[in-house]
Amino acid sequence: MKKLLLLFLIPLAFSLPAQAETTQCPTLLNTTQPLLHSTESIDLCQFAGKPLLIVNTASYCGYTRQFGGLEALHQQYADRGLVVLGFPSNDFMQEARDESRTAEVCFINYGVTFNMLSPSRVSRGELNPVFAELQRQGASLPRWNFHKYLVNEEGQLVGFFGSRVEPDAPQLVGAIEAMLN
Repeated sequence: MKKLLLLFLIPLAFSLPAQAETTQCPTLLNTTQPLLHSTESIDLCQFAGKPLLIVNTASYCGYTRQFGGLEALHQQYADRGLVVLGFPSNDFMQEARDESRTAEVCFINYGVTFNMLSPSRVSRGELNPVFAELQRQGASLPRWNFHKYLVNEEGQLVGFFGSRVEPDAPQLVGAIEAMLN
């Protein structure tokens, strides 16, 4: 009888954690993404339960200077749980074709320390799954580079801000503060 019970419980024990992980990871984060100019990828599920600032970026845009402000937000709010995720894209023809150049702009020129992902589609075509889910949740897709999305701990869209909204703009900072309180 004990052997029979063990034969039943052992497979059940191995299947429960996988089911628990699936239900705890919001659809928005249920993806693995390659890191910028790296052979490594990152499972976005690790950010489940954390507030997010998601930004589509480009290296050769008039708004590229916003990397400095995004890094400042990352430094200011990381201890309170905010995760900043950068998604480079050439959808608006302003991203380097070579990821090493994109990495140089982000990491060398602007000192970015938040997670930057490999370039992907964010406004048309076969969308990055994160942006497809943002759209499904009611966000407009980026109309230009440096469109910003706030997502709460449950993976739900809280708000979005156009390219002209600087990272230190009162409406963005206020929304971040409200989300963190």
